[in-house]
Order: sequence, then C-alpha cells, then structure tokens
Amino acid sequence: MTTTLSLLTPSGRLTLGNLLGALRPMSRRQEDAYYGLSDLHAMTTTHDPDLLRSRTFEMATLLLAVGLDRATLFRQSRVPAHAELAYLLECTAYTGELNRMVQFKEKGRGVAATRVSLYTYPVLMAADILLYRPAVVPVGDDQRQHVELTRDLAVRFNRAYGEVFTVPEITTPSAGARVMDLADPTRKMSKSADAAGSIFLLDPPDVVRRKVSRAVTDSETGPSAVRPDRESKPGVTNLLEILAACGGSATGITTYGALKKAVTEAVVAELEPVQKRYGDLAADPAYVTEVYAAGAARCREVTAPVLAAAQSAIGLG
Repeated sequence: MTTTLSLLTPSGRLTLGNLLGALRPMSRRQEDAYYGLSDLHAMTTTHDPDLLRSRTFEMATLLLAVGLDRATLFRQSRVPAHAELAYLLECTAYTGELNRMVQFKEKGRGVAATRVSLYTYPVLMAADILLYRPAVVPVGDDQRQHVELTRDLAVRFNRAYGEVFTVPEITTPSAGARVMDLADPTRKMSKSADAAGSIFLLDPPDVVRRKVSRAVTDSETGPSAVRPDRESKPGVTNLLEILAACGGSATGITTYGALKKAVTEAVVAELEPVQKRYGDLAADPAYVTEVYAAGAARCREVTAPVLAAAQSAIGLG
C-alpha cells in the first residue's frame, strides 16, 4: 500500500477552499495516511506564540471534525526526527539552489528582515517527505519546485553516503474543487485572517451570507448572465463552482442575486455538520490532544529507522 502524506501549516484559518480542494479528497485516502500540522513551518515569518497555539488547536480539531479520524494525525513539532533530519539535509543542500526558491523570494519581498527559517524551509519540507518514504508525492504548481529539491537532495545524499532515501516521483493530483477568493477571483482563497474574500470553516451563517453577498460578479444582465467563463466572468464562474462542489444546482438561476442566495444556502449546509462536530470536539480538548499524541507516537516509531539510517550513513552512527 502506498503511503500518503500531507501537511497543513497552521499559519491561518482553514477555509472552504481547503475543505473542498484538500480535506475532502484527504478523507477518501486514510489507509496508511499521515496527515500533519506543520507548526514548525508556521514560524518562518513573524508570528505570535499564543495565536500559533490557538490556530494549531483549531486546525487539529477541524481535521477530526471533517472526518479524518482513520488516518494518523500528528503535529510536526512532536516528531523530533523532522528537525533532526532537516539539519542533515542542510549539510547536503547548497545555498545556490535555495537562492532559486521562488516562495522565499516572494515572501521576503518588501520585508525589512527575513528569518533564516524561511530560507531553509524547503529543506525542512524535504525532511518531512523523505522520513515517510512515499513512492509518489502529489504536488500542485506552487510546491513543485520544493519537491524537485527534495528529489535532488535524496539523490545527492544516496550517492554520497549510501542508499537511505526513497526518491519520490512527482505526480499531479486529480483536480479537486478550485475555490477562488470571493473578492478577487483571480487568486485562491487564503487562510489569512484579514482575507475578506475567504469563507472560513467556522464562519457562522450570517458571516457566510455577508461574504457571499459581496462576492465580485460583473455588470452583465439578462437570462444568459449566469454562466461559467473563467476568462471573462471569473467571479460568476467561482460562485457556480462553489455551488456545484457543495451539492447545489444552478438550474433555472438567471440573476446574480439568486445565484448568491443559492451559494449561501449550499455553503451553510456544507459547513453545518462540520461546525457541529467541531463544537463537540472542542468541548473535549483532552480527546483531541490524545488523538494527536497517539499519532505523534506512531510517527516517531515510523521515522526512527529512517533517521537512524541517515545518521549512520553520514557518519554520526
């Protein structure tokens, strides 16, 4: 059975886009699956410790609330092998290849001071992957460069010190729901707390209604105005795709007002069971903590032989 691995960074709040595009597909792949919260990655830019703690707990609880209860759930920081292997891989990586990482350039642009951890983040991501020896890594365009670096580091390490790592193949995942920002439908919905165009999984119905009512459409009127066309009608297309992904139908809808009403009802219905389950779980934080502690213990068991093999190969064992 092929190992499935995915990590989400608690740098913001999970959105409807995360649910439809990532969490829903993840819920269908839970056998031999490791789903983690990459809380170490959340510290690559300026962060508030209390906010990191609260967001991590919220995200941990939401993963259970959406039905990820058969996979191994864990916090990255509770599995020391992630940080330990990252250093060994830093001793294998070159500054030239890290200088080429696009996300480092984008996140560091216009910032007075950039953390070293943002620069070395792709190496930690490589450690995250290589520790679990997946044969295949599904990756979107925004992370392809990092997974290519992971492959390069694995090959280089194996050639220099012996065969330790599985060199993963890169595959393009089957397209999940593509949910764009309601206020700017040219970009994906963001986890950022100040993203006015994002619907967060814990938004109450009145907030969902307000955000959808303000969603960007266009000035076209008439019976054919409500139609998908990503180039000329990105806002309308986004609303139609959200409606379909949430189980609704646009049949018979001819006005933007009716479309937004249908989207609101479909989204509220989609979020209602998640929010109810979240409320039950949040009332029992000890249970959530127990689930993630058990998951971390499982991860420490799985990753220990890989780390030990790397340490021995590189001369530390």
